[in-house]
Amino acid sequence: QVQLVESGGGLVQPGGSLRLSCAVSGLVFSVHDMSWYRQAPGKERELVASITSDGNSTSYQESVKGRFTISRDNAKNTVGLQMNSLSSEDTAVYYCVGRHIVYSVLEYWGRGTQVTVSS
Repeated sequence: QVQLVESGGGLVQPGGSLRLSCAVSGLVFSVHDMSWYRQAPGKERELVASITSDGNSTSYQESVKGRFTISRDNAKNTVGLQMNSLSSEDTAVYYCVGRHIVYSVLEYWGRGTQVTVSS
């Protein structure tokens, strides 16, 4: 059974930082590209950041460049998202997503973790 379990969300003040983690099990982690998506209230789900299966390449949504950093540990089957300089615009549910590097239809989602940026 494939499981992606996010953690690390919570309430943070504007300008603060949070680190999200995603623990992955039930699949061969090293052949899956990993991403973080988010969905804010009343908005569509959007891609925030991605990292290739080998960890050698990352990409970011323009609005988070320079503030967020995605990383992965293939030995521990985890992916992280370090979020700095948070603003209210970053308030959303954040989802961890894994996609097979060959069979892209094999896509797995976590249940999400809430991040709220508010004073």
